[in-house]
Amino acid sequence: MTKALTYAIFIIGVAALGGLIGVSTLPGEWYAGLQKPAFTPPNWVFGPVWTTLYVMIGWVGARKWLYGGAALLWWAQMALNFIWSPVFFGLQMPGVALVIIALMWILIAVFIQREWVRDRLSALLFVPYLAWVTLASALNAGIVVLN
Repeated sequence: MTKALTYAIFIIGVAALGGLIGVSTLPGEWYAGLQKPAFTPPNWVFGPVWTTLYVMIGWVGARKWLYGGAALLWWAQMALNFIWSPVFFGLQMPGVALVIIALMWILIAVFIQREWVRDRLSALLFVPYLAWVTLASALNAGIVVLN
Protein backbone atom coordinates (compact mmCIF):
# COMPACT_ATOMS: atom_id res chain seq x y z
CA MET A 1 0.00 0.00 0.00
CA THR A 2 1.35 3.43 -0.86
CA LYS A 3 1.84 6.14 1.75
CA ALA A 4 -0.75 8.33 0.04
CA LEU A 5 -3.32 5.53 0.20
CA THR A 6 -2.55 4.95 3.89
CA TYR A 7 -3.11 8.64 4.64
CA ALA A 8 -6.33 8.64 2.63
CA ILE A 9 -7.68 5.55 4.39
CA PHE A 10 -6.93 6.93 7.84
CA ILE A 11 -8.22 10.44 7.17
CA ILE A 12 -11.38 9.31 5.38
CA GLY A 13 -11.94 6.48 7.87
CA VAL A 14 -11.61 8.64 10.97
CA ALA A 15 -13.66 11.51 9.50
CA ALA A 16 -16.36 9.18 8.16
CA LEU A 17 -16.71 7.18 11.37
CA GLY A 18 -16.65 10.35 13.46
CA GLY A 19 -19.25 11.92 11.21
CA LEU A 20 -21.44 8.82 11.30
CA ILE A 21 -21.30 8.76 15.09
CA GLY A 22 -22.03 12.48 15.20
CA VAL A 23 -25.04 12.20 12.91
CA SER A 24 -26.41 9.17 14.78
CA THR A 25 -26.08 10.92 18.16
CA LEU A 26 -27.24 14.44 17.31
CA PRO A 27 -28.15 16.56 20.33
CA GLY A 28 -31.90 16.33 20.74
CA GLU A 29 -34.53 17.55 23.13
CA TRP A 30 -32.74 16.05 26.12
CA TYR A 31 -29.58 18.07 25.44
CA ALA A 32 -31.57 21.21 24.57
CA GLY A 33 -33.27 20.99 27.95
CA LEU A 34 -30.03 20.82 29.93
CA GLN A 35 -28.53 23.82 31.67
CA LYS A 36 -25.18 24.52 30.06
CA PRO A 37 -22.16 26.57 31.10
CA ALA A 38 -22.07 30.17 29.87
CA PHE A 39 -19.04 29.38 27.71
CA THR A 40 -20.86 26.76 25.63
CA PRO A 41 -20.19 27.43 21.93
CA PRO A 42 -23.13 27.55 19.53
CA ASN A 43 -24.12 24.14 18.16
CA TRP A 44 -23.00 25.02 14.60
CA VAL A 45 -19.36 25.26 15.78
CA PHE A 46 -19.04 21.58 16.69
CA GLY A 47 -19.33 20.09 13.18
CA PRO A 48 -16.60 22.17 11.50
CA VAL A 49 -14.27 21.86 14.50
CA TRP A 50 -14.63 18.09 14.74
CA THR A 51 -14.27 17.67 10.98
CA THR A 52 -11.00 19.60 11.05
CA LEU A 53 -9.78 17.70 14.08
CA TYR A 54 -10.71 14.33 12.56
CA VAL A 55 -8.63 15.13 9.48
CA MET A 56 -5.67 15.93 11.73
CA ILE A 57 -6.27 12.86 13.91
CA GLY A 58 -6.47 10.68 10.79
CA TRP A 59 -3.21 12.15 9.48
CA VAL A 60 -1.51 11.35 12.77
CA GLY A 61 -2.99 7.84 12.77
CA ALA A 62 -1.48 7.22 9.33
CA ARG A 63 1.90 8.46 10.59
CA LYS A 64 1.76 6.04 13.53
CA TRP A 65 0.79 3.21 11.18
CA LEU A 66 3.61 4.01 8.77
CA TYR A 67 6.40 5.09 11.10
CA GLY A 68 5.57 3.67 14.52
CA GLY A 69 5.66 5.51 17.77
CA ALA A 70 2.81 5.83 20.21
CA ALA A 71 0.37 3.89 18.03
CA LEU A 72 -1.32 2.15 20.96
CA LEU A 73 -2.05 5.52 22.56
CA TRP A 74 -3.48 6.74 19.25
CA TRP A 75 -5.85 3.75 19.01
CA ALA A 76 -6.85 3.99 22.68
CA GLN A 77 -7.74 7.68 22.53
CA MET A 78 -9.60 7.06 19.26
CA ALA A 79 -11.71 4.36 20.92
CA LEU A 80 -12.61 6.72 23.76
CA ASN A 81 -13.31 9.51 21.28
CA PHE A 82 -15.75 7.33 19.38
CA ILE A 83 -17.64 6.11 22.46
CA TRP A 84 -18.04 9.51 24.13
CA SER A 85 -20.95 10.77 21.97
CA PRO A 86 -23.00 7.56 22.21
CA VAL A 87 -22.59 7.59 26.00
CA PHE A 88 -23.27 11.32 26.44
CA PHE A 89 -26.01 11.88 23.87
CA GLY A 90 -27.29 8.36 23.15
CA LEU A 91 -27.37 6.95 26.68
CA GLN A 92 -27.77 10.42 28.23
CA MET A 93 -25.12 9.66 30.84
CA PRO A 94 -23.01 12.82 31.20
CA GLY A 95 -21.33 11.54 34.39
CA VAL A 96 -20.00 8.42 32.67
CA ALA A 97 -19.11 10.51 29.62
CA LEU A 98 -17.08 12.80 31.89
CA VAL A 99 -14.96 9.84 33.00
CA ILE A 100 -14.49 8.82 29.36
CA ILE A 101 -13.44 12.30 28.23
CA ALA A 102 -11.10 12.69 31.21
CA LEU A 103 -9.36 9.45 30.25
CA MET A 104 -9.27 10.58 26.62
CA TRP A 105 -7.68 13.90 27.69
CA ILE A 106 -4.99 12.01 29.61
CA LEU A 107 -4.23 9.75 26.64
CA ILE A 108 -3.98 12.71 24.26
CA ALA A 109 -1.66 14.57 26.64
CA VAL A 110 0.53 11.48 27.11
CA PHE A 111 0.57 10.96 23.34
CA ILE A 112 1.82 14.53 22.82
CA GLN A 113 4.47 14.09 25.51
CA ARG A 114 5.68 10.75 24.10
CA GLU A 115 5.78 11.95 20.49
CA TRP A 116 7.26 15.40 21.18
CA VAL A 117 10.82 14.28 20.45
CA ARG A 118 10.19 11.29 18.16
CA ASP A 119 7.53 12.79 15.88
CA ARG A 120 7.09 16.50 16.58
CA LEU A 121 4.60 16.92 13.72
CA SER A 122 2.22 14.35 15.19
CA ALA A 123 2.58 15.91 18.63
CA LEU A 124 1.87 19.39 17.26
CA LEU A 125 -1.15 18.16 15.30
CA PHE A 126 -2.58 16.84 18.57
CA VAL A 127 -2.21 20.17 20.42
CA PRO A 128 -5.42 21.72 18.97
CA TYR A 129 -7.16 18.41 19.66
CA LEU A 130 -6.07 18.58 23.30
CA ALA A 131 -7.26 22.19 23.50
CA TRP A 132 -10.69 21.27 22.12
CA VAL A 133 -11.01 18.22 24.37
CA THR A 134 -10.09 20.49 27.30
CA LEU A 135 -13.03 22.73 26.39
CA ALA A 136 -15.29 19.73 25.80
CA SER A 137 -14.27 18.30 29.19
CA ALA A 138 -15.13 21.59 30.89
CA LEU A 139 -18.50 21.65 29.09
CA ASN A 140 -19.19 18.05 30.10
CA ALA A 141 -18.22 18.80 33.72
CA GLY A 142 -20.37 21.94 33.71
CA ILE A 143 -23.37 19.98 32.50
CA VAL A 144 -22.84 17.39 35.24
CA VAL A 145 -22.66 20.12 37.89
CA LEU A 146 -25.54 22.21 36.57
CA ASN A 147 -27.91 19.31 36.07
